[in-house]
Amino acid sequence: MASYNGVPLPAGGVAITYGGGKFNIPDRPIIPFIEGDGTGRDIWKASQRVFDAAVQKAYNGKRRVAWYEVFAGEKAYSKFKTWLPDDTVSAIRELRVAIKGPLTTPVGGGIRSLNVALRQILDLYACVRPVKYYQGVPSPVKHPERMNVVIFRENTEDVYAGIEWKQGTAEVKKLIDFLNHDMLKNSPKKVREDSGVGIKPISITGTKRLVRMAIQHALANKRKTVTLMHKGNIQKFTEGAFREWGYELATQEFREQVVTERESWILDNKDKNPTLSVEQNAELVEPGLEFASDDFRKSVYAEVKSVLDAIYKTHGNGVWKKKLMVNDRIADSIFQQVVTRADEYSVLATPNLNGDYISDACAAQVGGLGIAPGGNIGDQHAIFEATHGTAPKYADKDVINPGSVILSGVMMFDFLGWPEAARLIENALERTIQQKKVTYDFERLMEGATKVKTSEFGDYIIKNMDATLSTAAD
Repeated sequence: MASYNGVPLPAGGVAITYGGGKFNIPDRPIIPFIEGDGTGRDIWKASQRVFDAAVQKAYNGKRRVAWYEVFAGEKAYSKFKTWLPDDTVSAIRELRVAIKGPLTTPVGGGIRSLNVALRQILDLYACVRPVKYYQGVPSPVKHPERMNVVIFRENTEDVYAGIEWKQGTAEVKKLIDFLNHDMLKNSPKKVREDSGVGIKPISITGTKRLVRMAIQHALANKRKTVTLMHKGNIQKFTEGAFREWGYELATQEFREQVVTERESWILDNKDKNPTLSVEQNAELVEPGLEFASDDFRKSVYAEVKSVLDAIYKTHGNGVWKKKLMVNDRIADSIFQQVVTRADEYSVLATPNLNGDYISDACAAQVGGLGIAPGGNIGDQHAIFEATHGTAPKYADKDVINPGSVILSGVMMFDFLGWPEAARLIENALERTIQQKKVTYDFERLMEGATKVKTSEFGDYIIKNMDATLSTAAD
């Protein structure tokens, strides 16, 4: 029997395989788990009981998870004197789908972040963060129910692949000299001599596969829009290119199913007035076009004509309203829009740093990171994880909210094609919160709430599964 880190695989479990472009899920899948550091130990104990109860109740024993512990972080270091054993990576690579609690970032070690290391080693290029409101969760906004987005954050490039040179070093001086005297030779721009310098790469490959996954998710789940989030008005060849490559991917690979926002304006203008000329349509799309340069004006005319020639027969006469809308928003603008009109957004596709910020900003409206799930997904592997830190001062005190890992398990069960278990957990968790049986982070914000332990919160969720099943049966 195969083993990793000296631990044999569980008897009776079957490995998930991948072939023909899809995951093949057995009824007894072996799922590697990393319990996590700090509070991860308490959280995992409660979460695993919830997972097992949901699978048992949903499938009456026909399915079950064969859990298999693998090691990373402090527990790995104490056992094997390494923060991330090769066998742990090998196990996840071979077994395909895993789940984990929060991990410590080693201090002074060779790994900047264990989470980032796992993502990069296994090429888990999409960090997927669904953010939705569960009734009863305390929120700082008046209408948290308007928030229901899924964020696809690029997971391997941008600042995650960033290269830096420290201020004052010989290396950064050499780079600044090269930039100022060669690359910027005839430019008014100059890099200050006392700067630290960082480079962030964003590629066509990384962008298109991320946007492809976001669009596939939106189509499969009947979402209305995919929004490309960027700062392309300033960084035109990285963030701006992310926007352009995203649109290119959408219109080339999903032409029949999508319409871009700008295309929708052109089509709508033509729908409302079939006799509208190309020039008149262009002036509606670009107000003030008469004051633009000849070259720009001609480019907009050409764009309008191209759209009408290419897709009016298939997307015109209102058909475009039934298509998936692909649009884009500048990063600073969307931060205020997800507060003032969150219901206008459904799926976001973002470069790495933008996605980091916006996912936490959205989560803050619906209960915070304690209840925010996440998944790191590639073409052939996936790791679902808590999105919060280890909170070591609360370790082994049985007080922390396990919602992030529990809802990451919901994501995992949906990914496995076990939606019955996923909905059972989700509904029971929401019912528990509505009953105001919550851990301290929610209790202090909810009038009349009862503070419960991590383990007790899991108990109430399991108990409420039966109530959920009874309601469904009625």
